[in-house]
Amino acid sequence: MDYVVIVKPKKGFSLEDLKEIWKSRELLWVLALRSIKVRYKSAFIGIGWAIVQPVFQMVIFTLIFGKFAKIPVGEVPYSVFVFSALVPWQFFSRALTEASLSLISNADMIRKVYFPRLTLPLSSILASGVDFFIAFAVLILLMIFTGVYPDEKLLLFPVFLLVLVLCSLGVALWLSVLCAKFIDVKHTIQYLNQIWFFATPVIYPTTLIPEKFQFLIALNPMISVIEGIRWTLIGVRPPDIRFMLISTAVVVVLFISGLIYFQKSEREFADIV
Repeated sequence: MDYVVIVKPKKGFSLEDLKEIWKSRELLWVLALRSIKVRYKSAFIGIGWAIVQPVFQMVIFTLIFGKFAKIPVGEVPYSVFVFSALVPWQFFSRALTEASLSLISNADMIRKVYFPRLTLPLSSILASGVDFFIAFAVLILLMIFTGVYPDEKLLLFPVFLLVLVLCSLGVALWLSVLCAKFIDVKHTIQYLNQIWFFATPVIYPTTLIPEKFQFLIALNPMISVIEGIRWTLIGVRPPDIRFMLISTAVVVVLFISGLIYFQKSEREFADIV
């Protein structure tokens, strides 16, 4: 007797979805490895770009804002100050680009075979983690070279790393669906990336932001990530707990709403991509 399996769209996200993603973990790894190979296969220095890009940015920002503009960052060398933010920002920036375009890039696979669609943005996030840890190793060497050592606050570093992943995935889930539905959205990602970069205290401390704009800046979900990672790694002044809570709350809302929106739109993917 022949059996026919009918796959129907689900009404919401559940534990069964997590089990389904876990069963598809091999596909997740394959997609992540493919993303890494495609990114660096034809590059002159290959995966070395994961080091060159943030280091080059750090040197430029240190010369312009550290030496010439002399932005006050306390006792920490400006190079360490800015590089400790560039490392998580590079990870987040990848989510804005690669994970957001993951549905469009894999349109043929979506139309031909069923698999948990969530593995597509997840694989891009996973692939970006390779760049993160390579650049993070360079950050550790820079900290040792400049004599900046973490203390017991380092134990909280995994917490802010988790917030970074949730923030990146939440934004990627929203943008991946919007890019699939509206063709012009993908053309705005680069500009969104640039605007978001300067709206985040990567190259400047939050103390330079006027007090009347502090609450508005706190709505930026990357504030909690950047401020938290700096605080735990290089010992800058403790971040304002009120703004950290607001920023982290925005991260949670972005992630949960992105997950719901992605799940509700999943039934349309084969038709819109």
